[in-house]
Amino acid sequence: MKTINSEIAEKLREMRLPVFASEFERQCLEPSDQEDSFEVRLKRLVDMEYDSRTNNTIQKNIKMAKFYDSNANINDVDYRPERNIDRGTIESLSTNEYVKNGLNIIIVGASGCGKTWLGCAFGVHACMEKYKARYIRMPELLSEFEAVRIQGRYRDYLKQISKIDLLIIDEFLLTSVNESERNDILEVIEKRTNRKSTILCSQWTPEGWLEKLGNGPVAEAILDRIINSSYKIFLQGKSMREEYSKLKK
Repeated sequence: MKTINSEIAEKLREMRLPVFASEFERQCLEPSDQEDSFEVRLKRLVDMEYDSRTNNTIQKNIKMAKFYDSNANINDVDYRPERNIDRGTIESLSTNEYVKNGLNIIIVGASGCGKTWLGCAFGVHACMEKYKARYIRMPELLSEFEAVRIQGRYRDYLKQISKIDLLIIDEFLLTSVNESERNDILEVIEKRTNRKSTILCSQWTPEGWLEKLGNGPVAEAILDRIINSSYKIFLQGKSMREEYSKLKK
């Protein structure tokens, strides 16, 4: 015959409150917990269920983001003088206010200087506050647009990518784009401007993007929407890949 406590635990699990149920059962078997007030015990139960769900959400968001480096941590930024990274800027961005306000980050630097790692670090940090992020290389993004266009799912895909809280586009305008690709970029940027945040990692400064976009009014419209709502980080120094390869030896 079921006890009242076992019935409560069973109903909690039916309501998809597994951590709450397990902790409730533990409390019922622990004499010392009986000394606490009902409010204290209830708070402990609620906190444990809440923390479990929060952690699950964070881990799910990190997995769904498909980061190049999901272990990148904003607290591990290398501030050596030759890298020319302003600590105040990084600390300010680490509040995630830019995500809340739909602002962007432009990260510029030579190959291997840490652009991708820093972009992923910002992305992981946003996920820690339960924002949804997505990392993608520009060639992959443009290929996806071409594929969904053929499949007749262009608008659905555009709507989907426009809802992501933080979109990280790596290798942004590494090479020149054609007219169709330029229009795809405009659609993405237009849908996200002042609504959702985008991090653009590029070897070229914004001044060089106009040429890569083929000049003209569409190119200017893209730059106008990006530059006027973005924080800018210019990385310097030698390739970090060389540094990490030495550490692995």
